[in-house]
Amino acid sequence: MALEIDDRTQQFIREHRVARLATADGDGRPSVIPICYVFDGAAIYSPIDEKPKSVAPRRLKRVRNIEMNPHVSLVIDDYSDDWGELVYVQISGLADVMSAGNAEHARAVGLLREKYPQYLTMAIEERPIIKVTPAQVKRWAMR
Repeated sequence: MALEIDDRTQQFIREHRVARLATADGDGRPSVIPICYVFDGAAIYSPIDEKPKSVAPRRLKRVRNIEMNPHVSLVIDDYSDDWGELVYVQISGLADVMSAGNAEHARAVGLLREKYPQYLTMAIEERPIIKVTPAQVKRWAMR
């Protein structure tokens, strides 16, 4: 059963284009990386895309961390020098690295390509996608 997230928070998550994904390895050492993502109302999907990487997709730190420790956190935020405009959403949940070749992966690819035209020319349908299932969502805003 999907976590219930209020409409205002869902809209904030959907409208933003970058989140920060925090993972931790088996010893608890944290790692944070900016990601592109899409939210379908129940899960967040982030591809391992074709932007240059120094290692194979399955050797990326975030992938290895998720495979050792599936507990992750995401932050999506608006910063402003006018601190009355500050907003963030923090999502904690469990992550899974989905391989290509199933209906959920294919649906996530379609959603990602709708949101990011850059993915139309990348073979993300052949690459892993990180799925985050929210367990807790916190929205904070000055406004």
